[in-house]
Amino acid sequence: MDYQVIWSPEALDDIDDIAEYIAKDSPLYAQSTVEQMVLASRSLSRLPMRGRRVPELNDDSYREHFIASYRMIYRVLETEVQVLAVIHGARLLGSIERFDTP
Repeated sequence: MDYQVIWSPEALDDIDDIAEYIAKDSPLYAQSTVEQMVLASRSLSRLPMRGRRVPELNDDSYREHFIASYRMIYRVLETEVQVLAVIHGARLLGSIERFDTP
């Protein structure tokens, strides 16, 4: 069964911000990074559990996949995968309001 991959508006904003930041130094690298992220998200339709469990969250349905220096955080539901955020790997998840962690 293939899962439907859905990007949250916040995750799309994350991608835009990342591309804009990288493009200051290299528009080509910015484009390549975004393409890698899109390809990674598409592969989740067939292999949604391939990413590791998000260590900061106590829920196996939250997973993450690393693309370059970025964490693509997503949630696996019955028939869909929700891409929730794309953040720099050095950034703490607790600093992201949509993931209020203790």
